[in-house]
Amino acid sequence: MKSRRCDSKLKTYTISEYGSFISEKEAEGYVTLPSHTFSALEDFILSNNGKSEAIEFMGLSARKGIGRVITAKNYVGIITLKDGTTIEILPKVYSSETYKDDKAKKLLIEMLKTLKRTPFKSFQTTSINTAKISIFEIFIRMFIDEVFGIVKRGLRSGYESIQANERFFKGKLLFNKQVKYNYAHNERSYVKYDEFNLNRAENKLIKSTLSFLYKTTSSSKNKNDIKILLNSFSEVELSTDYDSDFASIKNDRNTKDYTYALLWSMVFLQGKSFTAFSGSEVAIALLFPMELLFESYIAAKLRKLLNSDEYSISTQDKTFHLFDAPKPEFQMKPDIVVKSRSDNSVFIIDTKWKLLSDNKANHGISQADMYQMYAYQKKYNAENVTLIYPKTDKVNSDEFEYSSSDAIVKVRFVDLFNPNKSLQNIISETEK
Repeated sequence: MKSRRCDSKLKTYTISEYGSFISEKEAEGYVTLPSHTFSALEDFILSNNGKSEAIEFMGLSARKGIGRVITAKNYVGIITLKDGTTIEILPKVYSSETYKDDKAKKLLIEMLKTLKRTPFKSFQTTSINTAKISIFEIFIRMFIDEVFGIVKRGLRSGYESIQANERFFKGKLLFNKQVKYNYAHNERSYVKYDEFNLNRAENKLIKSTLSFLYKTTSSSKNKNDIKILLNSFSEVELSTDYDSDFASIKNDRNTKDYTYALLWSMVFLQGKSFTAFSGSEVAIALLFPMELLFESYIAAKLRKLLNSDEYSISTQDKTFHLFDAPKPEFQMKPDIVVKSRSDNSVFIIDTKWKLLSDNKANHGISQADMYQMYAYQKKYNAENVTLIYPKTDKVNSDEFEYSSSDAIVKVRFVDLFNPNKSLQNIISETEK
C-alpha cells in the first residue's frame, strides 16, 4: 500500500481510499497523525457509528506492533478539524501511469461536478495548481469564484426592516419604545421603516463567509482574492444571526445567482454538509461515497457521448418492481437505463466501485449483482446488460461476459483517466 503525504505547514494529511492513519509512531505504509488529531478523528468516527449513511466511511482497529489504526473505506473528501487540521481522502485509482495525488484530486473534482444539487458544477480545475493546494482550499476557491460571479453581475439590493430612534418621523411609530426611550425627548421618534439597500440576508451571509475564510485560508491567492471581494461588500453588514438570516433567504429570480455561493456559506458558517456527518471536534466534513460518485460520473460522460436525439438516459430508474401482485413490491432501480428513441430498445448499465482481480473467484463479482442484472434483463427486456467496473491492472482481460440460453451479462472496465475511450467502446456494442 502506498503511503501519502503530510503537509506540515498547512496541517493537511492525505491518504487514498483504504489507506490508514496511526498515532505518533512511524511505520511503513501508514500516515502518522499527532495524538490529539488521531483522537479527534477517532471521536468523529465513533460519533457517526450507527448512522446508516456514515457507517462504512472509516474503520477502527488495532494491530500488533502498530497500535490503534484508522482506515479509510469507501468515502472520499475532506474532514477539517476545529484546530485547522485537514484530512484528505482521495479516490484509489489504478492506472498504467505513475500515480500522483494531484491527478486523483482533479478526478475527484471532476466527479463531484457531476453530482446534482451541489455547488461543484461550474468550477474549472484548470484555474488552479492541484498539486500545491489542498482539497479544502479548492473548495474555498469554488466559493470565491461563485462570489466573483455575483459581484460581476451586481449585488442584489432589498428592503431592510429598520428600528431606530430618529430625529425625523418616518414609517411606523413604535409606541411602547417611544414611551420608554423618548419620554423626555419629544424631538425624537422611535420608528420602524423599510430601507432599500444592500443589507439583505444573502449579502450579509456571503460577507460573513468571506470574513471567516480570510482568517481560515492558507492560500495566498485565496486570501488576496477574498480581500478584493470584501471591498465589494463594504456597504454590507456582517450577519449577527446565521440561523435567522439563512431562514430569511428568498429563492427567486433575483437571487438565482446566489444559489451555489449560499450552499457554500452553509458549509463554512454552519458546518452543514451534503452528507450526514457531525462531530464535536470537526468543523467541516465533506465526504462522498465513491459508489455514488462513480455512477454519477459515468452517467454524465454517457450523456455527453450519446446523441440526445437518438437516446434518452435515466439514472436510478423506477419503471418496474420485481413483483406486481398482490401489489407492486421490491422496487428495481438500475443505475443507468439507456433507451433508443428509434426502436425503444433498452441498454442497462450498473456501475460498481469495486476492484476486480483474476485471483478471486469470478474475479470478485458478487453473485447478488449477477442475480440483479439477470432480473433487469428480464423485466426491461433489455438488449444489453452491462456491469461497469473501474479499470485495474489486477485483471488481464479488458472485457468478458457471462451467458446462458436466456441471458448475457457483459462485464466492462472504464479507465478513469481516459473514460471517453472506454465508454465509446461500450456504446459501440449497443449499435451493432
